[in-house]
Amino acid sequence: MADIIRTQIVIIGAGFGGIGMAIRLKQSGITDFIMLERDQKIGGTWRDNTYPGAACDVSSHLYSFSFEPNPDWSRMFSPHHEIQDYMYHCYNKYNLAPFTHLGENVDSMAFDDNQAVWIVHTASGKQYHTQFLVNAMGPLNRAVTPNIKGLGNFKGTTFHSSHWNHTCDLKDKKVAVIGTGASAIQIVPNIVNEVKELHLFQRTAPWIIPKRDRAMKDWEKRLFRTLPFSQRWLRNKVYLINELTAIGMVINPGILKVLEKLALLFLKKSVPNEALRKKVTPNFSIGCKRILLSNEYYPAICKSHVEVITDGIEEIKDNSIITKDGKETAVDAIIFATGFNAAEYPKELIVKGSNGIVLGELWESGPEAYLGTAVHGFPNMFLVIGPNTGLGHNSMVFMIESQIEYILQSIQLLKNSGKKKIEVKQNVQDEYNKTLQEKLKNTIWNSGCKSWYTTSNGKNTSIWPGFTFQFWWKVKQLKASDFVVE
Repeated sequence: MADIIRTQIVIIGAGFGGIGMAIRLKQSGITDFIMLERDQKIGGTWRDNTYPGAACDVSSHLYSFSFEPNPDWSRMFSPHHEIQDYMYHCYNKYNLAPFTHLGENVDSMAFDDNQAVWIVHTASGKQYHTQFLVNAMGPLNRAVTPNIKGLGNFKGTTFHSSHWNHTCDLKDKKVAVIGTGASAIQIVPNIVNEVKELHLFQRTAPWIIPKRDRAMKDWEKRLFRTLPFSQRWLRNKVYLINELTAIGMVINPGILKVLEKLALLFLKKSVPNEALRKKVTPNFSIGCKRILLSNEYYPAICKSHVEVITDGIEEIKDNSIITKDGKETAVDAIIFATGFNAAEYPKELIVKGSNGIVLGELWESGPEAYLGTAVHGFPNMFLVIGPNTGLGHNSMVFMIESQIEYILQSIQLLKNSGKKKIEVKQNVQDEYNKTLQEKLKNTIWNSGCKSWYTTSNGKNTSIWPGFTFQFWWKVKQLKASDFVVE
């Protein structure tokens, strides 16, 4: 017989979303909850992504919880290990270990209409029976590896950037990096001086602007510790500067042409070789894909032992890669910096709502939710970083905190009512998503490029089409009329 564990709230995932949710529950006086984490360590994407040069592209003073500032960030943009340390600091300070079940990989979730409880099944055979379910797994956990002919025959080492093989010594090796997205532009500069040859396979050249990074001074750290409002001032300053970018992305994409010209000047200054510069010049409007920040990427690809290859890959052989033009490139290792499947629903995860409705079937044409948080047909279930809450310009932690407060209000509304179920109305959800998709049509993200923001059918299920303060305002006060409480 399955081991049954009963609790009021189950949180799935111990990344920023799960940890933030758990902390705010405790601060609200709610301690009857369990956080399930499939790994043996917490940290989510910052636990998994340990590749050389991994760092956040949002300033750490903003990419952190508002209620738990860290005065000791070493840089404006901190490396991944500092972010992971920060998460452990929060986890330990708020004593979340007793509430966490590590190594519990969720197989399925089903709502029992008769009992009005969610039954969560894990791979270990346990069942968690809970009134509320908070899915905080996040979108950046399903690595994409291209299905390339002959990949299984390669005799060298292959791995994805999010599962870095630290036992693989790249020194004096011929290395292929496939992909030129956010992870690749951090990896390439950090391995370029180690490898014998670096062959960078580029499908689409990204837009890159300088990274305004620097080491934090000791006097600044002392100031932040002594006068916390000074760090809040810096946080607010960074937030407002980032938020201004959304004017071009959402209101008038033409404004981004100024940034585009500045990015092209940066490219021209950084890459003197005209032929190489032509290869790495983007062919889409800036902002359609995520704008990348780096001061080291362009100098790295200018080195004599680095080759940027723009022809598509035809086949992988035992010790080489063949491109569509017939050229064969000998390599010892292949690193896939090919990102994640963030826009599609993970069909391997079975979620059944009221009357047996299956979430994967409901979301066949792309995930939809109300405010990225609630889904009709799935009572008492909430999402953190749900559909269309992603950003191309600001801090996801801000969005996470906004959602968490909304979820707390939803839980409190049901508790105060003395009833068992809270569910967003179908018409409310439909109208919200209709308006949202209409707004997306006129944004920079719909200007013609192919990005991980969209599903295979072209629907943008990832990005929030507005300013982050607009999202905060929408979720600041829960409207009871948007829900059915019964």
